[in-house]
Amino acid sequence: MSFFLPDDYRETVLDYTPEYLKALGKRAILCDIDNTLVTYDDPEPTEPIRGWLASMKAAGITVGFISNNTAERVNLFNRELGFFAAPDAHKPLTGGFKRFLAETGYQKNEIAHVGDQIFTDVLMAHTAGVTALLVPPIKDKLTFAFRFKRALEKPLLWVYFRKTKKSK
Repeated sequence: MSFFLPDDYRETVLDYTPEYLKALGKRAILCDIDNTLVTYDDPEPTEPIRGWLASMKAAGITVGFISNNTAERVNLFNRELGFFAAPDAHKPLTGGFKRFLAETGYQKNEIAHVGDQIFTDVLMAHTAGVTALLVPPIKDKLTFAFRFKRALEKPLLWVYFRKTKKSK
């Protein structure tokens, strides 16, 4: 079950500061885009996210994007940023992560991944052998599939909060 539990949970990606990542020994952060950094309705980074990404870059932390969304969506989001991007990543498969490793030369213990879904983001991070950071979705889709997935995540989050004695 621990494969499905995040290593850390915060209320927003903005809570994962460069100082926090450096204290964990991380030199890179891979990010899901949709519902982690911005909503599905935001084609480009919002100002708070631009500031967060700039703070990472200024602190020497490499940023990359691993998304299950299309190349068109990911490339538009990343157009002005120019970070590593792996669209159509098919998370929880680790192909996008392996490309990031090959391009950067980082060791797994130097990387964290942040996302909003247990069965894609947390599972991919743990399968890849990196720190799994989780945030709640910014604005969830209301489709049956998403509601079902979120219902399956609730017991796992309950276990995480009970185990860590954090409150949501």
